[in-house]
Amino acid sequence: MGVVNVTPDSFSDGGETVDTDLAIARGRELIAAGADMIDVGGESTRPGARPVEPREEAARIVPVIHALAAEGALVSADTRHAAVMTEAVEAGARIINDVAALSEPGALEAAARSGAHVILMHMKGDPRTMQDDPRYDDVVGEVADYLRARIEACVRAGIARARIAVDPGIGFGKTVAHNARLIANLDRVKALGHPVVLGVSRKSFIAKLSRHEPPKGRLAGSLAAALAGVARGADILRVHDLAETRQALAVWGAVFQG
Repeated sequence: MGVVNVTPDSFSDGGETVDTDLAIARGRELIAAGADMIDVGGESTRPGARPVEPREEAARIVPVIHALAAEGALVSADTRHAAVMTEAVEAGARIINDVAALSEPGALEAAARSGAHVILMHMKGDPRTMQDDPRYDDVVGEVADYLRARIEACVRAGIARARIAVDPGIGFGKTVAHNARLIANLDRVKALGHPVVLGVSRKSFIAKLSRHEPPKGRLAGSLAAALAGVARGADILRVHDLAETRQALAVWGAVFQG
């Protein structure tokens, strides 16, 4: 899953693709590099980020989704707002990727009506406060329990189980130790019986485990974390560096999977 941020304040790329044409071009580059799907987002969810009005978010992402979907791309809309979900699916998105796991007002109903596949992510708190001393008694168990509850809420709302994937939310209300423990025990999330999406690309925990590199200097750590996740059951990797991740997976797969 290649990432296209149509935002001026993304942690990873500093707003390089906030322009519609640049965002579409970036999506095409990712597809050419081997992306199976493109995740288009218009609201930064980095720690401390301020919310974006749904109208502004839709204005950012809908033209990009429409253009890429019209060219045959499998597009995911990275949004937590019901109105944006509806517009995104109408524009051609076939997946809703929600950091709030369809818990915002109207989101569950909008996703059910849309017929789209959904990705449910765990986040403790919200982007403005999630890194303010997050605590768990058992981070893996609590994340799995939350995702299980959200899966059941989706099923009750009419979303088929076959349309649901889950994401443990690396970096969303977690310390470095929490993130490492989640990746190491990703098989417990996989045991929920749904595809697992893992987003570790360029995240700050990599720098904290290393030498405090800036986001674009975290490629090696991103690849290491991604491969560790795949080894423990991750099905979909959400990444910025597509070609490099494809290469790492090809070699890893040849060696460890025969």
